[in-house]
Amino acid sequence: MSRLTPLFLLAACASAPPPRAATVPDNLRVPDGQPLLLRAAARGAQIYTCKAKAADPAAFEWVLKAPEADLFDAGGAKIGRHYGGPTWESADGSRVAGEVMQRSPAPGTIPRLLLRAKANEGTGVFAGVKYIQRLDTQGGVAPAAGCDAAHADAEARVEYTANYDFFGSR
Repeated sequence: MSRLTPLFLLAACASAPPPRAATVPDNLRVPDGQPLLLRAAARGAQIYTCKAKAADPAAFEWVLKAPEADLFDAGGAKIGRHYGGPTWESADGSRVAGEVMQRSPAPGTIPRLLLRAKANEGTGVFAGVKYIQRLDTQGGVAPAAGCDAAHADAEARVEYTANYDFFGSR
């Protein structure tokens, strides 16, 4: 094997698209006529806050506060970020905020989602986004313990990864 072969293998791996789910659940399918605009891999955290339950103020639970993740293209270059709203913001300045339409549970990880765009800003890559799929999720599940009256308002950051597919008009 030549000395360059490992470099070529590394380059091929770095440029490979993010892994895809084997199948997309029917309830997460995007309506026909919506082309894929962008696929981005996210790495970051789901941030939870310990809060009293509305139905039983003596009981506490971890409640999602916001995601906080960086977005990467297929080559591994950082192209934007994902944060509360939920909102995705591109390095080109465009943004899309979404609202959850459907969920699909995934064992041991946060659910896969189908979201609809509720607001778009800017003229870049997110300007024409109409739908967002969150697929291939890993991690991000709220802690199983540590939330009680003594820890009210405490925060927990749980690492997660996911792939986001953005669909809409070009």
